[in-house]
Amino acid sequence: MRLSLSSDNIAFYISQQLNNFFPDTNKVEIADLSEAVKTALERVEYCFSKVSNTRYNNGSEPIYNHLYSDHNIVFYWFLSNSIWKETGNEALASKLYYLNKVMHGFDCMYDTKLPDIFLVFHGVGTMLGKATYSDFLVVMQGCTIGSNNGKYPILGKGVSLTANSSVIGNCTIGDLCTISTGTLIFEKNMNSSETAFLNSHTGGIDIKLSKECYSKQFFREHL
Repeated sequence: MRLSLSSDNIAFYISQQLNNFFPDTNKVEIADLSEAVKTALERVEYCFSKVSNTRYNNGSEPIYNHLYSDHNIVFYWFLSNSIWKETGNEALASKLYYLNKVMHGFDCMYDTKLPDIFLVFHGVGTMLGKATYSDFLVVMQGCTIGSNNGKYPILGKGVSLTANSSVIGNCTIGDLCTISTGTLIFEKNMNSSETAFLNSHTGGIDIKLSKECYSKQFFREHL
C-alpha cells in the first residue's frame, strides 16, 4: 500500500495528536501504538483494495494519506478497534474513538462490529451504533444507525446511507439497498435491491425496486 508516512511515523504522529488533545497523566508512547498501527494499516489496505475511487486505489495499489480526512475516519476506527481487540486497553481505545469524533465528527465506538470493507464520506455528524453490518457499506455525512428499545438494525451487503439519512430500531435492510438523502427508516424492513426515499409531494417515505444500488459505484468488485 502506498503510504504518506511510514508506519513508525504514523505511530509517532498519532501519539502526538493524542497527547495534545488529551494531556492527562497517561501519556501515550509510540510503543503503545506501533503494533496496532501495523494491524490497522493491514485492515485499511484490505478495505481500500476493494475500492474503485482513485483517491483510495490507483488501480495497482491502495493508498493511505494521513492528510485526507475520509481515509482517517476509516483508519482511526480500525486503529481504535485493533487496540481494543489486541490489548484490551480501553483507555487508549477510548482516546482514539474520541479523537476520531473530535477531528472528523464521526461517532462510532471502538467495540462496534463494523465490517471489513466500508467507506465513510464527509462523515461529520454521522453516528454508527452497534447494529449488525455487512461488507461494502457506504455512509455519508449526518447519518445515524441506532437503536429503539435496545434493538438495532441488521444491514445486508452493499447498503448505502446517503446524506442525513437514518436507520433506527428493529429492522432488516436487505443487500444492495439505498437509503436516500434525508430519509428515515424506522423499524421498517427493506427487501434486497430497494431504494427508500422521501417523497417531496406527500412527505412520506416511498420504497421502490432499483436496477443499481448506490454503493456499486465505489467498489472494484461486483457486488
